[in-house]
Amino acid sequence: MENQFQWDLWKRLTEAPGVSGFEGPVRTIMRDYIEKYTDEIVYDRLGSMFGVMRGDEAGPRIMVAGHMDEVGFMVTGVSEKGFLSFQTVGGWWGQVLLAQRVHVITPAGAVEGVISSIPPHVLSDDQRNRPMDVRNMYIDIGADSRHEVEQAGIRPGQQIVPVCPLTPLVNPRRLMAKAWDNRYGCSLAIELAKELKERPNHPNVVYVGATVQEEVAGTRGAKTAAGLIDPDLFFALDASPAGDIPGVQGGGGKLGGGVLMRLYDPMYMMPTQLRDFLIGICEEENIPYQIYVAKGGTDAGVVQYHGAGVPSAVIGIPSRYIHSHAAIMDRDDYEAAKRLLFAATRKLDRATFESILPR
Repeated sequence: MENQFQWDLWKRLTEAPGVSGFEGPVRTIMRDYIEKYTDEIVYDRLGSMFGVMRGDEAGPRIMVAGHMDEVGFMVTGVSEKGFLSFQTVGGWWGQVLLAQRVHVITPAGAVEGVISSIPPHVLSDDQRNRPMDVRNMYIDIGADSRHEVEQAGIRPGQQIVPVCPLTPLVNPRRLMAKAWDNRYGCSLAIELAKELKERPNHPNVVYVGATVQEEVAGTRGAKTAAGLIDPDLFFALDASPAGDIPGVQGGGGKLGGGVLMRLYDPMYMMPTQLRDFLIGICEEENIPYQIYVAKGGTDAGVVQYHGAGVPSAVIGIPSRYIHSHAAIMDRDDYEAAKRLLFAATRKLDRATFESILPR
């Protein structure tokens, strides 16, 4: 890997546990990096965190955010025989869960486990022909009793995360890991802070960091973070499902096709002037981009409603198999998104911002 800084950043972020509501380890990593680039860091009361990069105070106030949280699970109970019951946190499809490795995160560290599955040899015909309900799944940590589970430090309310180390694939541009949705955005936010520290003459004030609790109903951290920052403009940094795999008909970006230009989702429509501004940058800078219409939402859907309205855009990438244990992204898409974000931030002075407002 030619960029050791980037590789180390991706490895730390993707392998850290951070289910919605349990983002502390990811926030610590982000703070470790961002405090190298600014000594002004702000937090909302749910745990969203931003470094403040002060350029021209007369310019617009720009909020740039990934989200720290990943989909995962929570311990809800322990049986007498030592099996853990659990609650999904965020959007899961039950058929991607069986026989997958997990870590139960305790104060003493991670405890290994696997989501229960029944071998085919003992399944009835009826069981074979229908998916198992998540409510009938359990986590096996190899314990024989509730007492053994408690001795391991496990209690109801603890987070459970998928296991998938950062791994280069046959094409080394393709990287597999858990939680590209949305440690991609966390990583890109950190890289923007680094860029603005090294080239500080930007025509605006940038709040760059990440929100919490995006994966649960209400995209909650985005609401409180917008209240903290009161932005003029917002860039959400998020990964979306790729549509280039067998069985997917239409929609979604393809790996290696460039940054996703999200025009519409059920919570959001990109403002036309902002769309033209971003596409113009892509075409001027020869940045590959893909038009994208989404079925799911992002933090942009919430931040746009703050105050008198906040023009918002999603600077995204496609990722295969999000909301599962193992996702895949393409480094070329990441680089395209980074180039667009850096260029847009450099160009957004007060006059340019005013030009993208509806009049």
